[in-house]
Amino acid sequence: MALRNIREYGDEVLRKNCRKVKVFNERLHTLISDMLETMSNANGVGLAAPQVGILKRVVVIDVGEGPIVLINPEIIESEGEIIKPEACLSVPGIVGEVPRPRRVKVKAQDKWGKPFEIEGEELLARALCHEIDHLEGVLFVDKAIKFLEPDSEG
Repeated sequence: MALRNIREYGDEVLRKNCRKVKVFNERLHTLISDMLETMSNANGVGLAAPQVGILKRVVVIDVGEGPIVLINPEIIESEGEIIKPEACLSVPGIVGEVPRPRRVKVKAQDKWGKPFEIEGEELLARALCHEIDHLEGVLFVDKAIKFLEPDSEG
């Protein structure tokens, strides 16, 4: 495993659409391991492959219940809306209030290519939406309705 550099706001890779993963091999597994280590080292709750310069549909999330790896994730259901503060490892020092679904269901594949579905509420739903947005070149600052002082983060 190795730490990867996190790309920051202004880097054009963060604005690109990611390609679907079609090959599930050791190279992908290394990327996933590196992303998990990088996310943990940065005290993040989620990381998408473009944040480390890789234009593949790969997301890792850990909201405190253990790591979740999602390959080719897609939101298939959502309900409700809640506005809460968000931040991003690629946009340091900025916090914004972002409307997100209260609950989502996502279909994805695991690191071996096996399909699965995951449902998330509150923080997990927010993290899923935030990271999947990264795969489309969308950052939370694009959806924020208000920006906050970093120390007022909720």
